[in-house]
Amino acid sequence: MTKTVLISGAGVAGVTLAYWLRRHGFTPTVVERAPALRDGGYKVDVRGAALEVVRRAGLLAAIRERRTDVRSGAVVDRTGKRVASMNGDVFGGREEADAEILRGDLTRLLFDLTKDEVDYRFGDAIAAIDGHTVTFDSGRTGTFDLIVGADGVHSRTRALAFGPEAGFVTDLGYRVAIASVPNHLGLDREELTYVSPGRTTLVYSTAGAPSAKAMFLFSAPDGIDESDPRQALREAYADQGWEVPRLLEAAADAGDLYYDRMLQVRMDRWSTGPVALVGDAAYCAAPSSGQGTSLALVGAYLLAGELAAAGGDHTAAFTAYEKRMRPFAERNQKLGPANVKRMVLSSAGQVRTSMVMLSVMSRLPGRDRMMAAMMAPLHKAANAIELPAYPTTADRP
Repeated sequence: MTKTVLISGAGVAGVTLAYWLRRHGFTPTVVERAPALRDGGYKVDVRGAALEVVRRAGLLAAIRERRTDVRSGAVVDRTGKRVASMNGDVFGGREEADAEILRGDLTRLLFDLTKDEVDYRFGDAIAAIDGHTVTFDSGRTGTFDLIVGADGVHSRTRALAFGPEAGFVTDLGYRVAIASVPNHLGLDREELTYVSPGRTTLVYSTAGAPSAKAMFLFSAPDGIDESDPRQALREAYADQGWEVPRLLEAAADAGDLYYDRMLQVRMDRWSTGPVALVGDAAYCAAPSSGQGTSLALVGAYLLAGELAAAGGDHTAAFTAYEKRMRPFAERNQKLGPANVKRMVLSSAGQVRTSMVMLSVMSRLPGRDRMMAAMMAPLHKAANAIELPAYPTTADRP
């Protein structure tokens, strides 16, 4: 029977999988390239079926206690004038039950549930896979019943087991950059967004955070060398108004600048032999979908549950996991391309029209209902799966 499982990646998908595998009597080992658990990060939403996953893990109350508590959102023009202002949940497209939390805080909560019973190996990574035997960057080797790649959109596990990234990754034609910046605007749990043709900039502060986060979403820059993300960002946002120059300068100096293409991962299968994939490594929906974290939580729960239900028969379990998860993942992936086109407007005319519509809508009595209607596809996709109740070892006689 399958007992030992190596998980590559200590992000949301990997740590969630480790938690549920332990609940089902497996022995997971988690290897993570970073020297320690990644704290902080940008804000993410837990919604729909994912809320049930964290509730079953006993974490829903703790997540709500650590919510970002962003109270308001506004769109500003080049001079900083607020074109439209809304309640934070309405602005973020959240329903009452949804929970917004920093990614690092969510990972930490999951890690704290498992740190005393799971072998975490930080500062190492999988270098080679030969059947059930793994060689690590450190030179160590180990043999495991199963190997799971939960190591993100640029998964090394996927590359080793399935082939080069280019065969599975689709570039949506946009870029995303995120960095911690000084809160020079004095934001108090508030989010501001500035939109110009092909480029969107937003900055927000969350509860208890001394600094702010700046995010840049923009169309893939023509003729710009992206080997240096800081320079690419400066060139893509040259001659921008509002606070963009100051935010760019701060982002360039940030130690946590993240820059990447807006990507999706699409695969015909998520397993081969003893190797399986979960989360962004298997079905990244792109940051613009708003569903990456929820897909990671749901996918990890299902994979662990199906392994338990199949009595450790990984072939049957992997098949059942894909059957349950694939329609849900594909429905949520459809949100990525559609949402980014609404977030990054291609022309000055689109920007003007959008600003007028937002200004009018923000003053109408039924604005919350209109925003809810606009966000309905997201919430329907987030709830488009029924989660089985897998008995854990604690439930068994």
